[in-house]
Amino acid sequence: MSTRVSSEINLTPMMDLTFILLITFIITFPMIEQGVPINLPQGSASPVSSDANRSVISLDGAGNLYFNDRATSFDGLLEQITQLAQVDLTTTVYVRADKDVRYGEVVRVMRALHDQKLTRISLVTKGD
Repeated sequence: MSTRVSSEINLTPMMDLTFILLITFIITFPMIEQGVPINLPQGSASPVSSDANRSVISLDGAGNLYFNDRATSFDGLLEQITQLAQVDLTTTVYVRADKDVRYGEVVRVMRALHDQKLTRISLVTKGD
């Protein structure tokens, strides 16, 4: 009876892990990019740069308000943008509003941002 030591590395578990991670990323990536489903209005503008210091405020067709994809009330939004303004005034805030949202609601959000001296605001539209 002879016992031999094998010096080869078994790659099967590493390949299994790689495929599991690949499948996980393929499934979750579209959900990460989409965010809150909003029917954006048509418009043409230059593309915005990908900014590390950014926050997103979304208003959907049902009148719900979201801050960075988390549902919130208007008072909750005021608290969050107040905290944001205390940390970094150079943060870019993207406002995504459904095309059926009342204009006054969008202005109300923009007024709140302006009151906190957050002036780097981008209105997001759907490209032509």
